[in-house]
Amino acid sequence: MRKLTFAMNVTLDGYIAAPDDDLGWSGGEDPESSSDELFQRWSDRVRATGLALYGRKLWEAMSSHWPTADQQPGATPAEIEFARRWRDMPKVVFSSTIDKVDWNTRLVTGDAVAEITRLKAEDGGPIDIVGATLAAAAMRAGLIDEYMLVTYPVLVGGGTPFFTALDSWVNLNLVETRTFPGGVLLTRYETRR
Repeated sequence: MRKLTFAMNVTLDGYIAAPDDDLGWSGGEDPESSSDELFQRWSDRVRATGLALYGRKLWEAMSSHWPTADQQPGATPAEIEFARRWRDMPKVVFSSTIDKVDWNTRLVTGDAVAEITRLKAEDGGPIDIVGATLAAAAMRAGLIDEYMLVTYPVLVGGGTPFFTALDSWVNLNLVETRTFPGGVLLTRYETRR
């Protein structure tokens, strides 16, 4: 069975986006603006991911920038590497409101939980799930094996929460902590089964 990880940047008060989907507190779609070290961590994660699952909103944000980021004037070697890795990584977008996706991506319009369950049962590398609404459905269904939070020292007071309301507790084990420049803290937790 493939491992499913929910990995996102998050504010100290638990939001992945401020009101009006504002990502400015984290550098938006440009993770490199945080620190070279953290950007490399995200790039290495993309390289190691067997499949990425996107909700529509985050897909639209990422696909508006990364497919051509390596062709932009002034693109750094790190941005070029990340853009190529992101384009090559197999992706699935879950949405009933868009009808076309590109860049090694497949669109699913049906039952997200059923499809994620099927994908987890396949052979292959680890799966990352990104986007609050999609991850919330997987969280409520008990499908997430690991949570990776990259917490920024900022309070935004509202927006899109990282965690959803749950029907029951989920007990976790801490497996990693790491501090990055600017006080950004990475924590990884595995779900106790």
